[in-house]
Amino acid sequence: MAVFRSSDTLLLYQMSGGEAMEAAIEEYRPKPKPKKDDFWKALGLPARGAQLHEALEKGVPYKVYTELAVASGLESKELARYVVIKPATLQRRATAGRFKQDEGDRLYRFAEVYKSAVDLFEGDQQRARRWLLNPVRGLGGRRPVEMVATTAGAEAVLDLIGRLEHGVFA
Repeated sequence: MAVFRSSDTLLLYQMSGGEAMEAAIEEYRPKPKPKKDDFWKALGLPARGAQLHEALEKGVPYKVYTELAVASGLESKELARYVVIKPATLQRRATAGRFKQDEGDRLYRFAEVYKSAVDLFEGDQQRARRWLLNPVRGLGGRRPVEMVATTAGAEAVLDLIGRLEHGVFA
């Protein structure tokens, strides 16, 4: 048998009934884990600190909303409902290009909860979405997405996620 050198594709030859059979075997290359800031950069928001405060104060760009809907896999109307933005208001913000401070703050809270849920499920967005959309016993049977509209609710969800990450269930 031949000795193979490291390369993107190895050719494996086997003799079968006098004919050469060729099969490609790809070398294993683990995918780099996305950096924590990649999610926030894709949304167009700083993750924390003074820059986030300034962005919220100035008004979150409408593009953040559309990127968040795509990232979370929710329809635009669903996301608007969870962050308590009425359809007519959403239309006005699309025209204006920015959200008001309190609306942007709710969008940020949703993004933070969504990102934390994805991290809890080790990058599995489908499982995170399912968890967010279904009643959770640790939240008194409420759905996590229903709680992001208030700071207290979002903090309760983030607190539960932190406890689950560390194996504290009570």
